[in-house]
Amino acid sequence: MVTIGLVAGESSGDLLGASLIRAIRARRPDVRFVGVAGPAMAAAGCEVLANSDRLAVTGIAEVIEHLPGLLAFRRRLVQDFVRLQPDVFVGIDSPDFNLGLEARLRARGLRTIQYVSPSIWAWRPGRVKTIAKAVDRVLALLPFEKALYDAHGVDAVFVGHPLADEIAAVPEHAEARRLLNLPMDRKILALLPGSRRNELDRLAPVFLETAERLTAQFPDLVIAAPMASPALAAHFDSFRQRRAGKLDLRLFEGRSREAMAAADAVLLASGTAALEAMLLARPMAVAYRLAPLTRAIVQGLGLLKIEHVSLPNLLADREIVPEFLQARARADLLAPAVAALLGDSEARARQLDAFAPINATLARDASSRAAEAVLELVEQN
Repeated sequence: MVTIGLVAGESSGDLLGASLIRAIRARRPDVRFVGVAGPAMAAAGCEVLANSDRLAVTGIAEVIEHLPGLLAFRRRLVQDFVRLQPDVFVGIDSPDFNLGLEARLRARGLRTIQYVSPSIWAWRPGRVKTIAKAVDRVLALLPFEKALYDAHGVDAVFVGHPLADEIAAVPEHAEARRLLNLPMDRKILALLPGSRRNELDRLAPVFLETAERLTAQFPDLVIAAPMASPALAAHFDSFRQRRAGKLDLRLFEGRSREAMAAADAVLLASGTAALEAMLLARPMAVAYRLAPLTRAIVQGLGLLKIEHVSLPNLLADREIVPEFLQARARADLLAPAVAALLGDSEARARQLDAFAPINATLARDASSRAAEAVLELVEQN
């Protein structure tokens, strides 16, 4: 029986892994999957060595705090996978953890794949040498990544972005409003200040102040705020309760794509949500604040190598979405930018016109292409 080892980090990696498992099983029903997984991968048929939430740590400062435990966990996984001898190992995202694991497994004779390229085009470009030693193949989600790897002699396959395939199943604008019980005749702003508690701590207050300023300008404005978990919803609500401003704010647990689809515009933390908003053709403004220590390390070492941070701008190779980073993530700057998008403005039209051709390049049936690339390597054994 063919065995494929997997390690996925946090919820996004779990969903990506589940889709990959299903696509491989459609071609090879007899494949065994085993590794670090979340509920989606487990439901798809992965034998769980450990839960993927053990890897849900972001930021340099935050990783340092958890480093001893992560290193011990990685040593244990090396032993587990050497014992299991999978035909191929696939690390899904979480590159800071997975590349080290892949290098150790490859040194012991296992074939390795990194699914989701590290952002070598954004920071620490020297990692391409580490990647070349760690993996036999990279499965890239963005079109410009393959050329970067080709230049360094690394086998890379552009598979497209899974989100571009999934977005087709999201309800249309009016239907999304109906499903969320949102009014049809009022302006709606989707507010997504992040999917982690530390992101909410840094962005929730400024996002709420921005919403208050916009409500003064658009009195009928409804704020739709989807949160990744009940705990995060309660944490966000605690910030709202401390404020004097009155908002028509509707909290949701999950359902972020429906909330964005229902909205006239989106204010969000930089990350995957920006890509989702673009694929949904929702105009947006992007903000982000790093933790102080992480920011000091990034700036001090000159690690960031790009002008823009949001995926729509990176894919367009120009600023089509306004970004408000660090000290510029302020309500007095955010509110005018979002106000322009809530109206029938030139700013809104420019974004929507720029999104369409990018979206077309990303929809490639990514899970199927990834499955074929994995099985191709399996058959080379």
